[in-house]
Formats: sequence, C-alpha cells, structure tokens
Amino acid sequence: MTRGSYARSDVDEGEAAPITRAERRQQATNDTRASILDAARATLLAVGYGNLSTRAVADLAGVPLSQIHYHFRSKQQLILAVLEAENERLLERQRAMFAGDEPLWKQWERACDYLEDDIASGYVRVLHEMMAAGWSDPEVAAAVRGYLSGWQRLLTDVAGRTSERIGGLGPFTPGEVAALMGMPFIGVESAILLGFTEDELPARSALRKMAEVIRAAEKR
Repeated sequence: MTRGSYARSDVDEGEAAPITRAERRQQATNDTRASILDAARATLLAVGYGNLSTRAVADLAGVPLSQIHYHFRSKQQLILAVLEAENERLLERQRAMFAGDEPLWKQWERACDYLEDDIASGYVRVLHEMMAAGWSDPEVAAAVRGYLSGWQRLLTDVAGRTSERIGGLGPFTPGEVAALMGMPFIGVESAILLGFTEDELPARSALRKMAEVIRAAEKR
C-alpha cells in the first residue's frame, strides 16, 4: 500500500472537515457582533436612544469598548444596524403573508396581530427612536427612509395586485393606497408609545375595523 492510498482509505468521507483557524476567527467575530447587537437592543429599550452610551452596551455585551468601535464605528451606526436587522426580518414576514391566498381583509387582520407582536418585541420602540433621531440627523433620516421605503414598495405591490383583482382603486393610485395602508400603523404606534389607552384614543380598534372596510370593497 502506498502512502497516498493509505491516507485515502483512512479518511471517513462522512466526517466534517476540521474548522480552519480563519473560520474560527470569523465565527468569533460573528459571535461578538451578535452579542453587541443584542446588548444594544436591550439598552435602547431600557434607556432610549438619547441616554444610550456605547460603554453601557459594551459592559452588557461583556466586550471591550474598542470592539463596538471596531464593528460599528459609532453609536449611531450601531443602533441603525439593530434596526436594519429587525426591519429586514419583519419585511420578509410581511412578504410571506401577502404572498398567501388569504383575502386582503384577512391579511389586514393578521397585520394588526403582528403589530401587537412588534410592540411587545421592542421593534416599534427601536423604529420610532430612530425616526425621532432622524429629525436632527440627516444620515439617520436617510437610513430610516430607506427602511420605510421597503414597506412602501411592498404595500404598493399589494395594492397593485388588488387593483387588478377588484377592478380598480377608485381615484387612488397603488402608491397612494399603500401610503394609506402604512401610515395609520405608524400613527397608531406613536399613540401607543405615548401611553394613550384605548379609552382615550381607540386607535387599535379603529385600525382593526379597517378590515371590515376592505372586506366590503373586495366583495363589491
């Protein structure tokens, strides 16, 4: 038996190849980044954007402060990374829902259910914190507009398909209907974050009852 043939016969072809040093470094980098993002999200929900410090995030993540600057450069970029990850995950959820066979009124009801989930998860708080920060920071504003534009494009596509199915949207374009679908959610989110109760401002129930309006339109 030659040395080469011995080596081939001794290898278990079903066994995973050993992790290289470069792969271990990359995994450690990914783990550190994920830990920082988790800590940033938790800190933001606890104290808000204005009171958030990168040192507090580093302490919670259990990493040196230099690691935050290495991975994200600034507090601003760190929180935008938190929002970007959350936003893409939830956009994908909505794409899957609107691609289903349920009528639009039923999908609206599910979107209202998702709103409750997103409030509980903290996503809504993160989004509105960054919207407020964007009022005085053009870079943050541009990033948040980009995230919200993804929702507008998705809803415009939904409105366009609905228009074809029911024979038009009256005087509205698909883009206008998309704006009327999306903006009420942002308004309701703001009211909830401000602490309005349903007795003071019945925003949740009003939003849910829009499903009945959509259902009537689909029947016609």
